[in-house]
Amino acid sequence: MDLLTPILQASGLFMATNIDDIIVVSLFFARGAGVRGTTAKIAAGQYLGFGAILAVSVLVSLGAASFLPQDAIAYFGLIPLALGLYAAWRAWRGDDDDDEEMMAGKAISVWTVAGVTFANGGDNIGVYVPVFVTVGTGAIVAYSIVFLILVAVLVLLAKFVATRRPIAGVLKRWEHVLFPLVLIGLGVVILVEGGAFGL
Repeated sequence: MDLLTPILQASGLFMATNIDDIIVVSLFFARGAGVRGTTAKIAAGQYLGFGAILAVSVLVSLGAASFLPQDAIAYFGLIPLALGLYAAWRAWRGDDDDDEEMMAGKAISVWTVAGVTFANGGDNIGVYVPVFVTVGTGAIVAYSIVFLILVAVLVLLAKFVATRRPIAGVLKRWEHVLFPLVLIGLGVVILVEGGAFGL
């Protein structure tokens, strides 16, 4: 019973802090539709980004990462904002309009997925640290294992959502607009909610 409690708590905590990631990851799947290796790259990016979130959360909770001021988390919003603006600029220039490329999808970068995942994890760090401070080392390990298992579930769920015929049709048709808009919106929300630049 002692092991079940942290597993259930970790599952609830993960769902509460990562439900918004399903939309972002689904858009990555829509962007890379038909390109070989897309799922592996998205999964690797998710694990790299979330692994960094988890590492920072554990280190801060143990007092080893006081080098990261709380105010700095807000500036993570610059990552998806920059990526979104770049994607919008490419779409506006017509770099994404090649018919053959549109049919095959676009290559997904592991580092782009990781960067967006990490940047979107400022709220995760803000929630995980107080939890980790109040539980023991064994519970932190249990939470971490559950979180890492649930990252795979999140990727599979996002892929499922992105490949449903009605949703896939909408995503394929509007991905070139939705992808930059979601990233720009995500970046702005992170910056504003964190009070970056005195916002």
